[in-house]
Amino acid sequence: MAKDDRISKIDRKTKETDISLTLNLDGEGKSKVNTGIGFFDHMLEGFSKHGFFDLDVTIKGDLNVDGHHSVEDCGIVLGKAIKEAVADKKGINRYGYFILPMDDALVLCAVDLCGRPYLNFEADIPAAMVGELDTSLIKEFFYAVSYSAEMNIHIKQISGDNAHHIIEAMFKAFAKALDAATSYDPRINGVLSTKGSI
Repeated sequence: MAKDDRISKIDRKTKETDISLTLNLDGEGKSKVNTGIGFFDHMLEGFSKHGFFDLDVTIKGDLNVDGHHSVEDCGIVLGKAIKEAVADKKGINRYGYFILPMDDALVLCAVDLCGRPYLNFEADIPAAMVGELDTSLIKEFFYAVSYSAEMNIHIKQISGDNAHHIIEAMFKAFAKALDAATSYDPRINGVLSTKGSI
């Protein structure tokens, strides 16, 4: 698959959310994000910029209820977009990891595009809300991404006492880890697995 083909567009509409998302794994970090939740927009923009992914996402959700459906469903759609964009996974590193500092916060993220969903999330976010975002939804977001993308995601907060910094470090570390995992290595013939498929 040519690098410029690693683009996916997913539309998903339910009674709770209407989402349109386009992802280019080989972009320049450009984003156009409107989820209706300002801090969540900021996190997705950071994911795009630091992973060099072009991301265009619009969400119309039932924010009159709360942000849960918008954030979780965004994770579902982003995960599907990642899975579609990496396609057969030939030639990619498959694994990626990053330890990202952001002032007081230090967060580790490791991923495996293995075809098996799993999330390990170890964090103590010391605030219930950051802006209009319920911080309990951060785990729900990454859980949804892991299951829809069929990938392992491990996120571990090593240090931090500022909720904004901790969450932002998570999104940026995830971006850097995913960028590494989806990057090509010329030494890899086919897929990086003794089974011959992932």
